[in-house]
Amino acid sequence: MPKFCANLTLLFNEFDFLDRFDAAARAGFKGVEIQFPYAWDSAVVAERARAAGVEIVLFNLPAGDWANGERGIACLPSRMSEFRDGVGKAIEYARITGCRRLNIVSGIVPPKLQEKTLRETFISNLRFASDELSRAGIELMIEPINTRIIPGIYVRYSGQALALIDEASAKAKLQYDVFHMQIMEGDLAKTIEANIARIGHMQVADVPERHEPGTGEINYAYLFDLIDRLGYTGWIGAEYNPAHGTLAGLGWAQPYLDSQAMRAEHAARATDASGAAAE
Repeated sequence: MPKFCANLTLLFNEFDFLDRFDAAARAGFKGVEIQFPYAWDSAVVAERARAAGVEIVLFNLPAGDWANGERGIACLPSRMSEFRDGVGKAIEYARITGCRRLNIVSGIVPPKLQEKTLRETFISNLRFASDELSRAGIELMIEPINTRIIPGIYVRYSGQALALIDEASAKAKLQYDVFHMQIMEGDLAKTIEANIARIGHMQVADVPERHEPGTGEINYAYLFDLIDRLGYTGWIGAEYNPAHGTLAGLGWAQPYLDSQAMRAEHAARATDASGAAAE
């Protein structure tokens, strides 16, 4: 059954950020993801996650000045040094928080910059990040994003992201956000089926309003069943804007969260039993 984690940047905004770990755990989530954790001390973030009993499964590499409209710097030739410094910062955060996946946000294409220069810059940065994360035992993700939300974003299609990974010979996987890809290319089921071995993380929200699964045009019951049948065992991030509060909108997730809780309980009992037998 699909394994869901809560995006603490968008969900549980009824709470201060550091209190969202516990709120997610109380709601039944065993994992959380964060868009950018860097405004908080990494040791404090790690402690709040540990105390809540949730795993931090993913966050983004530093992506420039997000508050002022930047959406990544990986394709910008003038920011290569900053990008590479950010890789080191992200690895340190991941080491302290126990996070094993980091995602690249590609950046907005500047006016008059040639495609050849953009591609060469992104490929170079992708290779660098891949090598550094691989040495640290961390998986690298690349996420295509729709141009309705971020006009001018460089990486916008799943095939484009996979081609960039191949060209860079990078140890990286696709971060497949169903919301973004429904807007950009559709054909969700066939794309997931064709690329399931190359997908390292998924995210969900419904189209068009980016609310909970089941509030829009995507047949999520069908997709979740397909993902399960394909044997995908990675995390699926609930990354949406709650329509009427986080807890009020979690009905779609409850059967899956209940199943996760049952599996965790069974695993704990099996561990306890094996420990007792060894004694």
